[in-house]
Amino acid sequence: MRLLSKLLRSVIKRGRLRVYDASGVLHEFGSGEDGPIVTIRLHDKKLHRALFFNPELAAAEGYMDGSLTLEEGSTCYDLLHLVFINEDPVETHPLGKLLPVHWEALRRYLHLNGVERAKEQARRHYDLSTELYRLFLDEGLNYSCAYYTDPQDSLETAQAAKLTHLVAKLNLEPDMKVLEIGGGWGSLAIRMAQAGARVTSLNVSPEQVKVAEARVKEAGLEDRVTFVLKDYREFEGRFDRIISVGMMEHVGMGQLDAYFGKVRDCLTGRGYAVIHSIGRMTPPGITGPFISKYIFPGGYVPALSEVFASTERIGLWVCDAEILRLHYYYTIRDWRQRFQEKRDVVAGLYDENFCRMWEFYLSAVELGFLHGSNMVFQLLLSKELDAVPVVRDFMVDNERKLNGKV
Repeated sequence: MRLLSKLLRSVIKRGRLRVYDASGVLHEFGSGEDGPIVTIRLHDKKLHRALFFNPELAAAEGYMDGSLTLEEGSTCYDLLHLVFINEDPVETHPLGKLLPVHWEALRRYLHLNGVERAKEQARRHYDLSTELYRLFLDEGLNYSCAYYTDPQDSLETAQAAKLTHLVAKLNLEPDMKVLEIGGGWGSLAIRMAQAGARVTSLNVSPEQVKVAEARVKEAGLEDRVTFVLKDYREFEGRFDRIISVGMMEHVGMGQLDAYFGKVRDCLTGRGYAVIHSIGRMTPPGITGPFISKYIFPGGYVPALSEVFASTERIGLWVCDAEILRLHYYYTIRDWRQRFQEKRDVVAGLYDENFCRMWEFYLSAVELGFLHGSNMVFQLLLSKELDAVPVVRDFMVDNERKLNGKV
């Protein structure tokens, strides 16, 4: 406990962390001001050492298997909130100065993402029971950042607004050919088809495609939407528009050139792409060990410097960029609350370990968008200088029309 105590004293300044070690001895860290007071109990002496060497992963796994419990009314969300408002344990870690030396090699190794490996990794998350996702997503099963014109908008309102916002940016004309890279459960494909497009939607998740095809059939749009069960690197074609929402985060480190190269190659000369992805406002880093091991293996949130360096190498114009900062915080806030309300149902689908894993996941990413460096960006990319209208008012005009306000 000596090493862990030294680390916690250097990290916890705001709020207070009360730790009962495996021998039942209470240790307290932090002033108790400007933050929550959280009490945890460690039930295994091995955790003392594990938490010192790998705080994030050890805390998550301890919470999942019950060797770390929250006491006196504290919750998983409270614990992560306390961590986020204090200094990063990695940056203040006594061994922290040694970590950057190994980061580049570690980043590359953890994010090797060939075609078959990428498929397997995506299916680990997206081929979970659709019934799970129905418990906390909106009715359209949109599993990406919504668009909140007001923080108190309902999740359904905000997700519908996101679809409208994206379709407005596409500036569609009747029967335009649109390639969707990463189709989810079909909501955006349906929305684009309703706006007059002919959509080809790529997806590597058979479970998602099965549901999406049924939804498209129910909407009477089978003649306008085609789903293709392929990785983007396996696909060829030319399209007037390309759209990719919440997929670039799964491309993996070192694959941005391949991704943007495919976007370029699949565009007609006068076409353009709309790319929606999570990004970070900090320099390049690595995916946290918990997320990488349990939630999105192979996933990586790129820094904008990495994104723009890649578009420069590939030869694409960045014609427009919009940064959505708190929108994903609001989105995951609503997902987490709905998940908690249906927690007993989730436990029936899976088990208690799974529930704790997802509580940790949803709490961590929600707080990451509130107190961390994550945000969402939307880019318009083209091969030709003037493929996108040179005045961005067209997006606002299209959005008003789609909302019936013109």
